[in-house]
Amino acid sequence: MNNSAFNFATLSPDLIMDALEGIGLRVDSGLTALNSYENRVYQFMDEDRQRYVVKFYRPERWSAEQIGEEHQFALELSQAEIPAVAPLVLQGNTLHTQDGFFFTVFPSVGGRQYEIDSLEQLEWVGRFLGRIHQVGSERLFAERPTIGVEEYLTAPRQVLENCTLVPKAQRDTFLNAVDHLIAIIKQHWQLDWQPLRLHGDCHPGNILWRDGPLFVDLDDARNGPAVQDLWMLLHGERRDRLMQLDILLEAYGEFAEFDQRELALIEPLRAMRMVYYLAWVARRWQDPAFPKSFPWMAESDFWLSQTAAFTEQVKLLQEPPLQLMPMY
Repeated sequence: MNNSAFNFATLSPDLIMDALEGIGLRVDSGLTALNSYENRVYQFMDEDRQRYVVKFYRPERWSAEQIGEEHQFALELSQAEIPAVAPLVLQGNTLHTQDGFFFTVFPSVGGRQYEIDSLEQLEWVGRFLGRIHQVGSERLFAERPTIGVEEYLTAPRQVLENCTLVPKAQRDTFLNAVDHLIAIIKQHWQLDWQPLRLHGDCHPGNILWRDGPLFVDLDDARNGPAVQDLWMLLHGERRDRLMQLDILLEAYGEFAEFDQRELALIEPLRAMRMVYYLAWVARRWQDPAFPKSFPWMAESDFWLSQTAAFTEQVKLLQEPPLQLMPMY
């Protein structure tokens, strides 16, 4: 796939219309672009006034087999009456191709924003995450990756070393901070945890509220520890996070068993996400959407702040992990 396709330069409205017509959908409303950096996602209405969302996957990221595993997982969750948005089966398939692009059609679903300060909503989310992991534990992804040091630290470190966005005057200091953080993470990553299929990117923005939670966007689904789908729902001071964790895990425990040793992975996972995120934006910088959406990445102050953030994260990694009070 050439670089222009990698950057979606060839994904024209005509191509999108042809792709949809090829699977039996005629667009009657125009295409409304939805917020997505990694892929290209559009909402539309067909001739029967039905609303849909079409997602064009970024070329060279996932193979057809890996996307197929994402779709199969979503369909399994839907069949288990778990509120996760699954792709539509059209002409016998969930995954389609047009001029080198993989694409998928979903039902268009609405909902309110998940309220991060609502303990009642957190409890609901905990129950459904328990059910998601109940299904996810039945088998592992064979094609999709497992969260680990290579994908989240080693490869991103190489990207950051070669990243021209980092000012030359700050490069050594910044990379030293990266290396120190990675060394500490590796010390904490030795915990023996049981992998299962995960949502993978379960932050509040990927949860809608419609008389209960609705989980969207399984694009980052992969194998990993259960706590990966929990820690991004915690926020605030330590005492607040402990209270949230208590509510979340009590609800989760109604459907799945949680190994509390995994709580020691929360700060390592946060640190891995920090490193991975920076490298992700750097990898995508040639996509015109990224400089427009992340202009601060080209400013020297940003990299100073990242160096400070990595240094602060090292301190958090050296603190005792969150731990629930034993129940007697």
